[in-house]
Amino acid sequence: MAEAMRRRPGGEHEDRGFLCSVQGYRWLPSLLPLLLFVLLLPFQLGAQESPAGFDAVAAAATSAREQNDPSRAIDLYRQAVQLNPKWPDGWWFLGLLEYGLDWYAEARDALTHYVDLTPNAGPALALRGLCEFETGEYAQSLTDIEHGLALGAANQPRNAQILYYHDALLLAHAGRFEGALEVYAKLAHDEQPNPELLTSIGLAGLRNAALPKEIIAANQTDPYLAAGNAAFLFMSGHESEAQAAFQDLFQRFPTAANAHLLYGYLLFAKDPDLAILEFKHELEITPANGTAHALLAWAYLLGDNPGGALPHAEKAVEEEPAVATAQLVLGKSQVDTGDVKGGTAHLEQALKLEPDNLEIHLALAKAYSKAGRKEDSVRERRECLLRSGGGEAAQVARP
Repeated sequence: MAEAMRRRPGGEHEDRGFLCSVQGYRWLPSLLPLLLFVLLLPFQLGAQESPAGFDAVAAAATSAREQNDPSRAIDLYRQAVQLNPKWPDGWWFLGLLEYGLDWYAEARDALTHYVDLTPNAGPALALRGLCEFETGEYAQSLTDIEHGLALGAANQPRNAQILYYHDALLLAHAGRFEGALEVYAKLAHDEQPNPELLTSIGLAGLRNAALPKEIIAANQTDPYLAAGNAAFLFMSGHESEAQAAFQDLFQRFPTAANAHLLYGYLLFAKDPDLAILEFKHELEITPANGTAHALLAWAYLLGDNPGGALPHAEKAVEEEPAVATAQLVLGKSQVDTGDVKGGTAHLEQALKLEPDNLEIHLALAKAYSKAGRKEDSVRERRECLLRSGGGEAAQVARP
């Protein structure tokens, strides 16, 4: 915390770097990494009327912070913001100091006051999200971290690693496994990864919503560590090594659910034929795997084989009726095999589940056109234009 406590909002600061190490993993947040946020925050030092005594207390708080006396600084900052609740810098430093002492609930509350005063402070939102992660408020943590990322909290590469890691953890914990894998791919570089990162990737890949600490505590890391290592190798561009690692995974854990699905998912964009084989292998192990059925149906649709897609799409909806991808592939399969009315109903259901999914809008535009519903088709095409930045996007490899 020493470096952050030397920083002054709007003034000069020392930047001697920071540590990113918790239990040997340099990407996980320690007490120091998030202190770089001080450099990013748009501190608003407006002219405000200060109550009597405020200036003296604020100056004493600043002095205690600069002298590396966090406990005294916290006490003084608390007094200062009571005297002037509209002092944004006071709330920021109070939250930062409390975060540094692992007082996550208190830091969260202080940062909430800061965010109320400066609503578009992305780094503060992201730091509040990290506090909420520590207090177990996972849904709100995901919201705050993603809002912070959208506002530029990851503009510094080292901050990006910390935030993307937690974003991926929270996406997987929420059951959004594909989204988690996409985020983990941003962290897959040539550096030697820590086992905790590999376990986290493996959990998302094998579609387990548990947090890594839960798996580690239960001493059940082996299949997730192996899956995470194979996926990391693939994501970092070492595809030959990844192939060998996946074969080792299949041999060591022949009945592990979603292992072949993971490899097929990673292969999909580059080699759909190999991906199809992996999805079929997955269905030999877990015949009721709705995600494998949905992705297999999608692969057949991309190969202009709606007849081959239809039975898998039907099985996907049977197993996972509340999943938009399942409804999408069944809707497309039915429309393309002549059941326009039935297919449109499934596409409309998919849209209710995921209103922002471009693929669903594209499919509905086609379905409405086939049904002679011109106005509805035009509306969906306009939606596609808006969502694709001015032109209808080509179909992507994954729904």
